[in-house]
Amino acid sequence: MKYPVTPDGRYFVVRGRLWRMANPALGEAERTGLVGHLMKARRAVRDAKRNADPEAEAAAHKAVDKAKRELGERGPVWWEDGAPDLNRHMAKNTTYADWYAKIRRSRSGGS
Repeated sequence: MKYPVTPDGRYFVVRGRLWRMANPALGEAERTGLVGHLMKARRAVRDAKRNADPEAEAAAHKAVDKAKRELGERGPVWWEDGAPDLNRHMAKNTTYADWYAKIRRSRSGGS
């Protein structure tokens, strides 16, 4: 994967920010279908922006949100141990701070 994934598999990190992963309990066919819906909705957002159609854009954003919720990337967390949702938090300000510092050092060639 292009971006580092937290040891517990809950998040990947982009520019220091945590982004929630899809629910690993989803079956491959279900996940693939939902990703297809997500990509279709994202293309609809792009097209609505290109056409300056605010109503279509709003509908497309709703479709993106729906797909992300069904994937488990938004909404209620998919894990059951009571850990908080840290989606969109900066990794350095979370319980993943030490792990992320090590990842950054290893990627920069430091020790």
